[in-house]
Amino acid sequence: MDKVLLIDKPREWTSFDVVAKVRSILRGAEQGPRPKGSPKVRVGHAGTLDPLATGLLVVLVGKATKQQDAYMKQDKIYEVELTLGQTSTTADEEGEKTLVSSIEPSKSDVEKAVLSFVGEISQIPPAFSAIKVDGQRAYKLARAGKPVEMRPRKVTIYSIEQIEYEYPKVTFTTKVSSGTYIRTLATDVGDKLNTGAYMSNLRRTQIGEFSITDALPVDDIPAALATPVE
Repeated sequence: MDKVLLIDKPREWTSFDVVAKVRSILRGAEQGPRPKGSPKVRVGHAGTLDPLATGLLVVLVGKATKQQDAYMKQDKIYEVELTLGQTSTTADEEGEKTLVSSIEPSKSDVEKAVLSFVGEISQIPPAFSAIKVDGQRAYKLARAGKPVEMRPRKVTIYSIEQIEYEYPKVTFTTKVSSGTYIRTLATDVGDKLNTGAYMSNLRRTQIGEFSITDALPVDDIPAALATPVE
């Protein structure tokens, strides 16, 4: 079986949880053990979403996994929520929070700070990320309390639109290049405003030409896998 599945990943599921569900259905794990001699079907995904993020996840089945790199390098669109006034050890809702400032920036200052990141910028990925450092995932080193040196890299933020602000929450929609970390964008906005900030919500709505409007909830995966490829 060779398929590209568009899945709307729910909150608190890891990307691997979705892949594991697809794999278990294909192997008949929900009905019983996989029969001896039955072929293993490769399953992967193109672009990790953090457990607390929701939205579009491209799941690749069979020969489609050979195109994983091409799918991962596509531009992406996100709906973002930032919380001002605090920082987080993981740069998102999951980490330990530290109060930075109780100052409430004006709407114009917030908009100016957010929009200042549009264009090609240099980003330092968060320590709690899946990037490999000396052969190990950065988040594993960070969780073990080991120092993690992340190197800056060039990314492009093509647009930031629909900015809404009601302290301490800032929301907007952004289109970004592959490799852009929205958690880093959040902390950078907080630094720009001198208030601190972390990413409190994230939803991915587009990867290349794939849209969340065509994505399936996880409960519909069995039916999608049962549908023949046209």
